[in-house]
Amino acid sequence: MLKLAEENSYIEEITKKNSTIKGKSKIFAITVAVVAISFSVFHVYTAGFGTLPSWQHRAVHVSFGLILLFLLFPFSKRKGFRFYDIIPVILSSLVLMFTIIQYPEIEYRAGSPNGLDLVVGTLLIILIAEAVRRTNGILMTLIILIFFGYIFLGPYLPNLFGHPGYSYSKTIDTLFLSTSGIFSDPIYTSSTVIVLFIIFGSFFLKSGAGQFFINLAFVLVGKLRGGPALAATGSSAMLGTITGNGAANVAITGAFTIPMMKRIGYPPKFAAAAESVASQGGQLMPPIMGASVFIMAELIGVPYINLIKYALIPAILYFVTAGILVYVEARKLGLKGLSSSEIPKKSLVIKQIYFFIPIISIIWLLVLGYSPSKAGLITILVTLVLSYVSKSTWMNWRDILASLEDGARSSMIVVAACAGAGIIVGTINLTGIGVRFSRIAIQLAGDNMILLLMMIMIASLILGMGMPTVSAYVILAVLAAPALVEIGIPVVASHLFVFYFGVISGLTPPVAVTAYTAAGLANSNPNATALTATKIGIGGFVVPYMFIYNPYLLLQGGDVLNIALALITTIIGIVAFVFAIQGYALRKANYGERIIFFTSSLLLVYPGIITDTLGIIGVIIGLLFQFSGCRKVAL
Repeated sequence: MLKLAEENSYIEEITKKNSTIKGKSKIFAITVAVVAISFSVFHVYTAGFGTLPSWQHRAVHVSFGLILLFLLFPFSKRKGFRFYDIIPVILSSLVLMFTIIQYPEIEYRAGSPNGLDLVVGTLLIILIAEAVRRTNGILMTLIILIFFGYIFLGPYLPNLFGHPGYSYSKTIDTLFLSTSGIFSDPIYTSSTVIVLFIIFGSFFLKSGAGQFFINLAFVLVGKLRGGPALAATGSSAMLGTITGNGAANVAITGAFTIPMMKRIGYPPKFAAAAESVASQGGQLMPPIMGASVFIMAELIGVPYINLIKYALIPAILYFVTAGILVYVEARKLGLKGLSSSEIPKKSLVIKQIYFFIPIISIIWLLVLGYSPSKAGLITILVTLVLSYVSKSTWMNWRDILASLEDGARSSMIVVAACAGAGIIVGTINLTGIGVRFSRIAIQLAGDNMILLLMMIMIASLILGMGMPTVSAYVILAVLAAPALVEIGIPVVASHLFVFYFGVISGLTPPVAVTAYTAAGLANSNPNATALTATKIGIGGFVVPYMFIYNPYLLLQGGDVLNIALALITTIIGIVAFVFAIQGYALRKANYGERIIFFTSSLLLVYPGIITDTLGIIGVIIGLLFQFSGCRKVAL
């Protein structure tokens, strides 16, 4: 009886989960759940026992993902799932059958596709474009279509933008039959690593670890001025690296932190902005950093474990900037921290400290030489075992199935984005537009590095608007980053530079998805929230320039002393910068004091004994002026 009751409870749960897709149909809900769980099981199994042959594994990943995607995302969100939505599901199933039945013959035809290859390849491109529209929006779909059309319009374009043109057979061969197009590095990474870590994220949250990190942040900083905002910054940094999605992270932590921030006195737009900055920035925080870092490792040929090492200090600087800014805002508003009764019990948090083990295990396994996919699989198992330490977090079979289902669901936006990005990558590989784009950008900048950096920053922000970070990064990595490399900037710094602005684009208007999501939770004006988020997230605009000009911040080119000095002076510079833009340090700052703090911050950003010394002296002078007009300073 108990087992039957559990089954009925699970069916009711998945029916409710899918009710927005098609009324209250249990059959449809169960179908979606079975497909989603099967999708996750496929990736968990191949991570443990080996993948299919390379092309086939990637093709199965995409076509299988499309089946689930078209079940989850109807043609019209307003109308929900209709009878005609079954058409792309059937077509995706046919593509899946083709990739299974026709292998390995299809690889033998690479370079000379037959008629059936042309039909299936064309069908797959259409399905991917529609999948991207349903999951990522019309903007990315238009970009994909523009790149695809460029293959055939090249002969009619002038100068550097033109190319000789390519036959349709050659186009389908590159985009479909090879691993240089749809099934290039983004889909390889998605099929072997990204989906697995998204599934890990689902297990991580279901195990109770998510609530632990929220509780931990409140225990550590909850009593300080603006405690909820500081806790939101800390918890979102820890959870954001797992979820890899700013808007999703807002939904997880913001529902708790935003009301707390509003209650102690933060304006709604500031509360929403603080949460969105922290949630979006979670993608910058090692060890997981969302999904883009895995693709970056493949594209530039740098081991994943090295990349997260290089990215650590810039991520810390980003969150230090956000944390100081929300603290200074609390001082300006005269806000207090939380009372002891409003903060979780320390004993409860200490008892659950073992939830750090999954994150530690990822790093440890990578250091030992395990592949990211194998490390992800083992960490899923570790997380599952840890859930049984306490009866309150015990994961039963329904929780396990729900985690597998939620992991597959959360993967769909990434699968569509990577497949769509593959079309763009294939076009760039086929036409060589990437090299020409770099030349054009360098010519426009006149070999001026700061001008080129600013141009690429603007392009990155525009391209990233309304897109998942994965999509934005892949496009920027093949178009913009090579221009930076060509003028002598190290490859890691170049790719992290465009990656940062791809992430920050989720906060900047007019299409600030993460900020708008937080605004909905705070009942604040979306555009006002996005503008405030841009101010709080100013570190995301400044830090990339810092590590371009100071490679010590990427742990490159110096010893421990040089790196430590660079970190200390940079943090002092960030504090001075926050004082300048907030117009407040120990008290309200006048224009002269703000100029001193701003000038000092610029001096401290540029490495050098003279500039650092002048910058520190400037900060001291600014603080002395502040202190002279401030009799009592209360933290």
